[in-house]
Amino acid sequence: MTYSSDVIVRVDDRLRLVSAVLALTRYADEEKARRGHGTHLHARNTRKQLADQADHPAVRALQTLLDRGAPLEAIFTLALMLKLDGSPLDKPPSWMPPHWDSELNDFYHKTPLQRFWTSESDSWSGAEDQARQALASAQFEPFLERFVGTVSDTLVFVPNICYPTDRELALRLNGEIVCLVPPRIAWGESPPWPFDEDPAHVYRALIATAGQMLMLNFLRTHAAEISLEGQKPLPLTDEFMSKNPTWAEQFTYLFVTSAVAIFLEDNVSKAEADAHVLMERRVTGLEVLPAAITVYRRYLREADEGKYPNILEFIPLFSRQLRVAHRVSKI
Repeated sequence: MTYSSDVIVRVDDRLRLVSAVLALTRYADEEKARRGHGTHLHARNTRKQLADQADHPAVRALQTLLDRGAPLEAIFTLALMLKLDGSPLDKPPSWMPPHWDSELNDFYHKTPLQRFWTSESDSWSGAEDQARQALASAQFEPFLERFVGTVSDTLVFVPNICYPTDRELALRLNGEIVCLVPPRIAWGESPPWPFDEDPAHVYRALIATAGQMLMLNFLRTHAAEISLEGQKPLPLTDEFMSKNPTWAEQFTYLFVTSAVAIFLEDNVSKAEADAHVLMERRVTGLEVLPAAITVYRRYLREADEGKYPNILEFIPLFSRQLRVAHRVSKI
């Protein structure tokens, strides 16, 4: 297979380490209670084979972080800072429990973890191969750059067959946007889908994670020019706005959802795009999503005609165009 995608696919031992430690916290049971879906065989084996390490200091420290509400994004970004040669972090973040980096190194070197990974190597190499097969020749940076300008970060896809099993994470560090992505969960106790049997899941995850990070960074970088607090309110439900109180969060959600739908329609099928929008509407209750896609389609067309160099000049027009498109869609 010739691989020509602009996304690097790799497995990272630092992320695998924190994922395995996470499997031994209460997180795994809470995730199961929350979603009730089947997990990858490797995730189940991790809990089984390392169960006697559940009281390791690294596990206890991670449970403390979870109890304090630490975001998984922060925890896994810290994982990318780890040095697995046993040396401590140069500048650990203030929220990190004392010596947690050393405890993680101890878990890595002194527990059966690496031996277990060796026995499960087919699962990890299989996940990598599936992800590369799914991505193949797909190009993501040119699409995202039509909205946010030059993407200077390298896009990295890391398949995650351990925990968390029901959500993807976007991590940004050292010039990379790392998308840590589990396979798509199936109904009930069925095992998740292999990555190469559901390319739309891989595409959606990459656009959603990288797109959200790039757009939020774009809005922060241009905050003074955009005057975010002065933007006109968007036609969203009170419930959605209570969970996403800032205009930047609301705009970014509509952008990400629309970008995913457009990319899926152009690169997979309209049916996949429609299924994505239907699911988002069920989850959020937002009837405005099809109108948002119409507005972003118009933006792309006009940007291609040279009207906009990026989305900066379009943002002040977005709310009004969205309201008009939403009214028209209801006629």
